[in-house]
Amino acid sequence: MKKEIEGKGIRFSQEINGKEIGRAFLYILYNDLHKKPFGLLEDVFVDEDCRGKGIGTELVNKVIEEAKKQGCYKIIATSRHTRPKVHKLYQGFGFENWGIEFRLNIDNE
Repeated sequence: MKKEIEGKGIRFSQEINGKEIGRAFLYILYNDLHKKPFGLLEDVFVDEDCRGKGIGTELVNKVIEEAKKQGCYKIIATSRHTRPKVHKLYQGFGFENWGIEFRLNIDNE
């Protein structure tokens, strides 16, 4: 049996002089285990020349604020093992290392 479940995505971005220097996505997802949705924080990016200036912090703050408005009971954030600065950023917000992400690449894009 297959059942379609609605979800949505919200894109956050930061610009300077019309140029995007940062972005983050929040996906609001549902499952049958909880009445409330959960958020997936994905693709947080800050231009290399603009890192260390609080832009990533501002984006993640906006995502967390929006997840609360959407009634999410949790937010999941993923990051590669090779990104300790990102891990430290997330931990500063209270994210915990909860497990391992397994990934299957279906398309090489």
